[in-house]
Amino acid sequence: MNRHVTVGLDDSTESHAAAAWAAREAASRGVALRVVHVEEWPITPEIPLTLTEALVERYETLLREAAERARRDHPGLDVTTEMVHGRAGAELTRAADEAEVMALGSRGLGGFVGFLVGSVSLAVVATSSRPVVLVRAEQPGTEAGTTDSGAAGTAEQAAAAGSPPDVVLGLDIAHPSDPLLDFAFGTAARRNLPLRVVHSWSPPASYGYAAILDPEIGTGLGRRAAEGLAELLRPWRSRFPEVRVVEKVVIGPAARELVHASRGVELLVVGRRGRRPALPHLGHVAHAVIHHSAAPVAVVPLA
Repeated sequence: MNRHVTVGLDDSTESHAAAAWAAREAASRGVALRVVHVEEWPITPEIPLTLTEALVERYETLLREAAERARRDHPGLDVTTEMVHGRAGAELTRAADEAEVMALGSRGLGGFVGFLVGSVSLAVVATSSRPVVLVRAEQPGTEAGTTDSGAAGTAEQAAAAGSPPDVVLGLDIAHPSDPLLDFAFGTAARRNLPLRVVHSWSPPASYGYAAILDPEIGTGLGRRAAEGLAELLRPWRSRFPEVRVVEKVVIGPAARELVHASRGVELLVVGRRGRRPALPHLGHVAHAVIHHSAAPVAVVPLA
């Protein structure tokens, strides 16, 4: 099968935002775009033929218009469409496993609450063997740099406000992953954006009283974390010399720091360990980030 980026499409605003993201991603990679709609309604004698035909026509029109927009926005882009019948979670996961990256829309409830991730999107993110990106619709009526609840907004809004967007990677130096690093660096390189790598750490509980009595202990731990991050990124800097990398080591819960870092960025990239087809599962950091990030979130399965 030819290399491609896939988007799962329905008639929601968030889904159309995901389609636009996927078209841009496919164009930047120089691969095809596959637009998929999964129809779950059963085809049975009990459903009037006129209703069945109307639904088919509605979604064929949806797919055709999405393909036309993608070709118009990215001349020369190879776009294919497909309507499949079955369980949405299973069919979209199958489509994601065949793609370089899958894009899905996620409904936002404002910058404070963040994404509302449905069971289908959650299942695909938790079980796909390939990266999955969750994309929010732009929120109308908000000032540049903010959403309707006062949090920072989209990358486009940040750029309009004079703050250039970047790609943010949440990285645990204790569990490095080549697929995760390759996705983040590759995205930054293709989009000609800086890459901000955030590593969050917390001192062991046993250091509590000692750190209070001797602040240098915490300073030493932070210095070692920074040195570990720099060493881990060194070969990737060499592999992607065109990418400007900013390293940031912070003290605190990783989920909180990454949600904060997501404000005004182009894309937030996090990893996911393990694959459990029978029981969709996400680690607490990835779970928190995809529900509360202000930016699109790429969840990359670790090796």
